[in-house]
Amino acid sequence: MSPGSDGRPALPAWAETLRQKYLAGEASVFVLYRNVFDRYRVGERYYTLLPFLSEVLLKDNKQHIYELSVDLGVRVIQGGSAEEKAELYRHLEGKGLNGIFESLERQMRGQGSSALLIPYAGTLFPAAELHQLSLEERGAFTALHRWSLDEQFANRDNVVILVSESLADLSPALLTHPRVLAIALPMPDRADRHAAIRHYSPGMPAAEAELLADHTAGLRLIQLASIVASEAPQGMSQTQRRTLIASLLQGSPQAAERAEKLAAITAGMTPAEIRQIVDPTRALPESGDPAGEMMALVRQRKRELIEKECAGLIEFIDPRHGLESVGGNEPIKSELLDIARLIQGGERARAPMGLLAVGPMGSGKTFVIKAFLKEAGLSGIALKNFRSKWVGSTEANLDRVLATVKAMGPIALLIDEGDRSFGRQGDDADGGTSSRVIARLKEFMSDPENRGQVLFILLTNRPDKLDTDIKRPGRLDRKIPFFYAETAAERAAVMGAVFERYRVPVDFPEAHLLAACEGLEGYSNADLEALALLAAEFAERAQRIDSPLPSPPDARVRTGAAATPAVSREVLARAIEDFMPPQETAMVGYMEMLAVAETSRRSLLPQRFRSLSAREVQERLAELRRQIQP
Repeated sequence: MSPGSDGRPALPAWAETLRQKYLAGEASVFVLYRNVFDRYRVGERYYTLLPFLSEVLLKDNKQHIYELSVDLGVRVIQGGSAEEKAELYRHLEGKGLNGIFESLERQMRGQGSSALLIPYAGTLFPAAELHQLSLEERGAFTALHRWSLDEQFANRDNVVILVSESLADLSPALLTHPRVLAIALPMPDRADRHAAIRHYSPGMPAAEAELLADHTAGLRLIQLASIVASEAPQGMSQTQRRTLIASLLQGSPQAAERAEKLAAITAGMTPAEIRQIVDPTRALPESGDPAGEMMALVRQRKRELIEKECAGLIEFIDPRHGLESVGGNEPIKSELLDIARLIQGGERARAPMGLLAVGPMGSGKTFVIKAFLKEAGLSGIALKNFRSKWVGSTEANLDRVLATVKAMGPIALLIDEGDRSFGRQGDDADGGTSSRVIARLKEFMSDPENRGQVLFILLTNRPDKLDTDIKRPGRLDRKIPFFYAETAAERAAVMGAVFERYRVPVDFPEAHLLAACEGLEGYSNADLEALALLAAEFAERAQRIDSPLPSPPDARVRTGAAATPAVSREVLARAIEDFMPPQETAMVGYMEMLAVAETSRRSLLPQRFRSLSAREVQERLAELRRQIQP
């Protein structure tokens, strides 16, 4: 952070914006929101928000600084003698909220050059319509509203700063006022994270600090400090952690070096927690570099911190397989590989804003999309049940999640069964909360700054239930249709991939699997997977019948026997004969035609659909809709 023109350390960008807007006379009432529970750097020091405001931003240009909160009432932070403070406190004693605002207004108008800080502002100015507020809350709102309009109040060099993590916590009538200015405090960027790592862990090697700054996107500085601090006020010091970890790793390869690196990123952890995560039997990465082990632990801690902060509203996605494990679906895999190359190559301008995966249930949408995330090297998180769980503080929770997601980019945000989350809105049974949530998500999805940074992926088998506006280009640019395997070769490829993925050996040539799949027309990818696993189960049963007596625990290891018995021709035939797939042909046909109607590229369709005109598609949809309706 470079110093300002007066030689003082430069302020964070948001604080400089507040200062300039105030000096220009644009507003005297400000709302600070979003990343308000963090630390902020000025020079070589880090402050939490209220000390930053009172000791850095306002200290030299305000004679009096007050703080007002529900729990502490009024505090005089700066200015006034002990007698004056005591007199003010005596005057405020026993007064309600209206009396407090009246007294503060008299003080600020009389003496001028004053600042009033209001942390947790949503507790004083809650998000509700005015007629729902108590008389005291209405009085407080009216006072603040009047101050923002009063030029004499501003000309006396007075400023009011409200702090709230989310604007959704505050009265909407307050925020729509033109003389009340809201300023977002952003999540720390890479430069901020790197500076904090160097500050809190000065002994960390430069290369590792650079690597750590890359892998901690989405964390607040206060969270980052809890991971890397060399010497914490409480708990174990880095030296104590290093000694403990070295004892746990004793006899392991590169034990001393691993202990040094792990000690650097386990600040704030108890001995029991360290014992739980330090595994002396864990193999080092293929490179043999302990730094890889350190980064894996950092990613684990980052995930735990973010999931905890987002209160179960998101879930990290850990795909185990890439697109090489997907059987069939060659046109779709080719399309997704092209998108993966754009993302990996950093070509943000050409990357899609979002993907819509459509197709009947069991067509492999979720598995293929997760494999794509692994192929693209994208971190992925799933948005969970936000319309059913986010009650009361819904919008505030959503703002927190979206701010975290944006800071973690590049990342994919996945919503499965999107028709439930983005279905067309009917009545406002929830007071309009769902409509506001969806409007906020639409705004986020179409933000051009997210292109190449946040990839929105929506999966559904009923795109007809989606709000039409959500599907437009600029939100979901690519519509990828999924269908059941069309040919015996495609079905054999799906089953072969399942056998390989689950490490189930087969005792027959590929041609036999191809022949067996000729009679499986209409089977979904999920059906084919279930059939393959049923065959594996039959093979295990047959082995148990042939060998009823249990073998010694290490018998398979000594004899070299396979861990899983091979599936023979007879076993496969028996599984095919026994398996019964779901019989919902009319609904499947309808979902297939919906996928045809939604696709953004004709070349992604099976051959039987490619020549259909838009009119023919709509006619078939109408006929299928009549068949499925009771």
